[in-house]
Amino acid sequence: MKRSEKVILVGAAAAIVCVVLYVMVGREDGEDGAADGGRVSGGVMRFAEFDWPMFGGGQGLVGVAKGELADELEVLWKFETGGEIKSSPAVVDGRVYVGSADSNVYAVDSKTGDEVWSYRTGGRIEGSPCVVDGGVFVGSTDKFLHAIDAQTGVGRWKRGTDGQILSGANWVRSADGSRVLILIGSYDNKLYCVDSRSGEVVWSVETDNYVNGTAAVGGGYTVFGGCDGVIHVVSVADGNEVRGIDAESFIAGSAAMSDGRVYVGNYEGVLFCADVASGNVLWKYGKGDTVFFSSPAVGENMVILGGRDSYLHCVGKGDGKEVWKFKARGEIDSSPVICGDKVVVGSEDGRLYMVRLGDGVQVWSYEIGSAVGSSAAVGGGMVVVGSDDGNLYAFGPKQ
Repeated sequence: MKRSEKVILVGAAAAIVCVVLYVMVGREDGEDGAADGGRVSGGVMRFAEFDWPMFGGGQGLVGVAKGELADELEVLWKFETGGEIKSSPAVVDGRVYVGSADSNVYAVDSKTGDEVWSYRTGGRIEGSPCVVDGGVFVGSTDKFLHAIDAQTGVGRWKRGTDGQILSGANWVRSADGSRVLILIGSYDNKLYCVDSRSGEVVWSVETDNYVNGTAAVGGGYTVFGGCDGVIHVVSVADGNEVRGIDAESFIAGSAAMSDGRVYVGNYEGVLFCADVASGNVLWKYGKGDTVFFSSPAVGENMVILGGRDSYLHCVGKGDGKEVWKFKARGEIDSSPVICGDKVVVGSEDGRLYMVRLGDGVQVWSYEIGSAVGSSAAVGGGMVVVGSDDGNLYAFGPKQ
């Protein structure tokens, strides 16, 4: 069994593009960067349970959480794995599910941080689990999509592809509503639609290069980008590609879908907003002076995306014009999450940040000490995120 620690502080969110690439409890920082110490204790979660069943929190991958977050958070527990955590956690029914570079998928009790079960694959896990229909669905660099029983951790089936799988899984119902279907991209250049119960391939669609990000779902379509520089719009009913939208460069992250529009950043630092039905590009943001590996969070009026220029970029949802930028101390490959009036995001500088949604001013940060490329699961006042130090961290309101 892996070790979990509950921490109460004392004192006053990856992506790979077009290549096969295959610490410590830190300190809490306020806006002035001042550090507080920490001590180990036996606390448990003191707030409501929440569900965040997949990357981005739901099928549209919009990265918006319900509820509010306190201005100051503290570490409630950390759970140790044997490798880096690039995978973004899912949280369902009081359990946190996450993959690790040690080849394991873990189920962890969200109250205590104790391991419930682990399931071993044949390779590193960088994509995020999708928890639906009583199963945990996750890809691995072993080229398989794995279906695991969410309660017991016993494998149900595994479906092979011809390339490593770095993307997260999504889901959709069949046309007659009788089946749950799993969507997953592979480095064999294909997006697969697989029956959640049997592992049978229902359809697949082939692109011209690796499929790295998670496919978004909405309005009868699934939308995803890839290393071919195209935003693919595919009918979920039959797998027919309806249209391709030119993204002008590689797409490393995942697209988000909201109100019939798709939002995605590319490798040349341009954020696109396009109409899914027509394929028309409605606006573009960015001058090619950074790289976007992060996936956008799409709120009511704003779109937020991290860049390798170390900035968190916020633009207007309607026109793509800059609203604010927040400067971290390192690249931001982690995908932001909007919760109430705040935004949470990790950075390669080893910190988890929380800034105000309205103006991008830092509210709080916590220094883990190793890169945070994982994207957070957020809800019920809680934030759960992984780090390159191999630990999964749970944060809650400071007492």
